[in-house]
Amino acid sequence: MAAHPARRPATPNDHGPHTSCPHSPARRPAAPSDRGPRGTYPRSPLPTGKKGRPVRVRSFLRDTVTVFSREFAPVPREPLGLLFTMGQPLLFLFLFGPLLGGTWSFEGSPWQWFVPGILIMMCLSGPMMAGYSLLVELIGGSMERMLVTPLNRTAMLVGRTMKEFVILLAQAVLIIVLAVPLGFRPHLPGVLTGLAILAVFGIGLGALSFTLAIASAPSGNLFYGVTQLVLFPLMLLSGVLLPMDFGPAWLQVAATLNPVTHIVDAERALFAGRFADASVLYGTLWACAVAAAGLAMGTRSMRRGI
Repeated sequence: MAAHPARRPATPNDHGPHTSCPHSPARRPAAPSDRGPRGTYPRSPLPTGKKGRPVRVRSFLRDTVTVFSREFAPVPREPLGLLFTMGQPLLFLFLFGPLLGGTWSFEGSPWQWFVPGILIMMCLSGPMMAGYSLLVELIGGSMERMLVTPLNRTAMLVGRTMKEFVILLAQAVLIIVLAVPLGFRPHLPGVLTGLAILAVFGIGLGALSFTLAIASAPSGNLFYGVTQLVLFPLMLLSGVLLPMDFGPAWLQVAATLNPVTHIVDAERALFAGRFADASVLYGTLWACAVAAAGLAMGTRSMRRGI
């Protein structure tokens, strides 16, 4: 009977838990660790679509539409709320406007001068108080439930400001339509350009109002105090009701330092069809500056958290 050959001692090249087998799948080399400093993970590369457009842009637009739909959905069901916010401008339009005809001479109809001022008044009293709804959600806790969703923080702000933008345009068109039987004669290209500037200004005021609401939560005292302290001086010093030319010198200087004054002058020039007037340029620049400052501050407040 043949003897079996003696077994040699195992070597590291033999099969084992820490050895490689020619018949077993090759082991994948250890990948470098994705863990960053202090246990954090770097962001994954930004995916792109077929044409190279970042998916994040589409996600931002989708979140903006979602927030806008949520905020705007109750508006059509409560039409009286829109008229209630227009109460003060409508009272000035029907009760104060007819008195301007016998006060001083205008180049044209006094309504051409007065209606743009009423629109600015409505813009100040509407979007500037838009932060009240956000303040109510902050106090009630519903905003906290939105913050835990994957919605983009900036989209939350833009969606809310777009809602104020649509409401402001609808109210402005209604004011213009009601002023036509009173004697207002709109210059269509100038009215459309003026409404665009008014919308830009309203978006900036709405964003600033949201920023103030976030800063004043949870008590809300800061919001009510600042809005009431700022609203009426801006309105009175802008000349929306009476021209500042008949005031004392110090009042005229204060009016020139008021950004709303330049926007009012731009609206009056556009509604009269004077596109080449220098006030149009100044008013447009001030409206864009207010919008840029409001969106920047509002976005920063949303991203920092509430």
